[in-house]
Amino acid sequence: MEKPGEMTTLTRVMEKLRERGFDHELKLSDHGRMQNPESQKIYNPDDLLIVKTYRFEGDSDPSDSSILYVLEDKEGDKSYVLDAYGAYSSHDGPGFDEFIQKIPVEDRDEQLLFG
Repeated sequence: MEKPGEMTTLTRVMEKLRERGFDHELKLSDHGRMQNPESQKIYNPDDLLIVKTYRFEGDSDPSDSSILYVLEDKEGDKSYVLDAYGAYSSHDGPGFDEFIQKIPVEDRDEQLLFG
């Protein structure tokens, strides 16, 4: 089995996360909260926990940089938020950054996520 430390691409990390049930992407809704588009469940920052953060940088193009937040809600439902990194963020205005900064962070070891 591939060791988590060997996962260096966004595609590979996403594939491994999906195998572990992190397969629901949350999006910032018009009302300024995160929402699961499939279930329509709406989250405030204190409803979520960031269990891991990954940053990926493009080899030659800064616009290829991305950040992946791996999340769990209070019921144990697993999800993620994916965004371009820095100035290339796909979210306008400060709302997205402010929301993410309010979510508690655990920074779980990869062995706990993938073991």
